Amino acid sequence: MPDLKSASTSMNFVRHYLLALQFFTRVPVTGRLADWVGYSPDMLRQSAAHFPGVGWLVGLLAALGYAGLDWALPDSGYAPLVAALLVTVFTVWLTGAFHEDGLADVADGLGGSQERERALDIMKDSRIGAYGAVALVLALLSKIALLALLGDADPALACGALFFAHVFTRFLPLWLIRLLPHVGDTARSKSKPLADRISAGSLAVATLWTVAAAALSWWWLPEALLWFSGAAASLLAAFWMGRLFARRLQGYTGDCLGATQQVCEIACYLGLALALSWIP
Repeated sequence: MPDLKSASTSMNFVRHYLLALQFFTRVPVTGRLADWVGYSPDMLRQSAAHFPGVGWLVGLLAALGYAGLDWALPDSGYAPLVAALLVTVFTVWLTGAFHEDGLADVADGLGGSQERERALDIMKDSRIGAYGAVALVLALLSKIALLALLGDADPALACGALFFAHVFTRFLPLWLIRLLPHVGDTARSKSKPLADRISAGSLAVATLWTVAAAALSWWWLPEALLWFSGAAASLLAAFWMGRLFARRLQGYTGDCLGATQQVCEIACYLGLALALSWIP
């Protein structure tokens, strides 16, 4: 007799993963597939366990795209820059600029007012302001420049960096959900179910996604210093963002999660780039 409980658990795992893809990417989960996946606030809450799993798909596609561009582009000094630019455009499109939108909103809010309530009100405004525009441009330029630097050193490193960063930096914001209170307008928020603190079980699943990605990255390029440096830089960035939100907002909003992912991604690439000068 088949183990019906195990089968049900496996189906729920797949449903929650597909719901996370539907929520955070442009991957078409529509029609009958969407009907099968279903939706409920509790399902979206549990899908948080698969945020790093979404990073697996985004990171693998980005890495494959970079590898393909490295092979197809003519051998010139501009090839790493062009590949980094096109891959960045692709990841922004694939994710619907979801995290970039959060970064812009947070920059507008925290840059526009020192008062907590006013900053939160500004973050709710869908229009982009000067602080948001500057933050968005600087973030995109930083990612492109650092990926080009990594690709110029070794295209395999750029591919590995894309995969590792997209997974690891979707794991770190989960700790904001775990450790800080939600302070946004839950009645209007698209991510209202994520206002509840993530469970230990969901965090454990997210950790498994992340550890598996780290192991694969190590297999791809067995340089411990590289991955340690990238991870450490991301962790420091996440800690700094968490302290900033705790001090300025007394908690987090959905935009804070997106902003943290973006800052940690840039920090990861920077950590990897800095480690290059330490490797003989």
